[in-house]
Amino acid sequence: MFANRKLIFFLTLLVSMILVFALTACGGSGNGAAGKNSALDGPAEVVSVYKANCVSCHGTGLQGRVGPATNLQKVGERMSASDITQQIEQGEGSMPAFKDRLTAEQITGLSNWLAAKK
Repeated sequence: MFANRKLIFFLTLLVSMILVFALTACGGSGNGAAGKNSALDGPAEVVSVYKANCVSCHGTGLQGRVGPATNLQKVGERMSASDITQQIEQGEGSMPAFKDRLTAEQITGLSNWLAAKK
């Protein structure tokens, strides 16, 4: 009898965990937690490069973490894709150069994606 209770408890816990995971993985209407990362919507490869190389200074929502100059939410309004490419490749100020860290394709992907942020 005790073993049956343990089994029922375990199964209930397992089903609850699966349900919670499934609900948190579902997309939302843009409200709440699902809306917080909408700034990172884009091609998976580009977003992956951003997360691996840029998020520590530019933030998970492109909001910038190291002063106002690091805010990329509307970077396309003030910089062209070409300007962004140059910035990424050569760096400027406190931003290091990424020409030797990222491929040309990765830099182009980031530049085009960011230039569309208006």
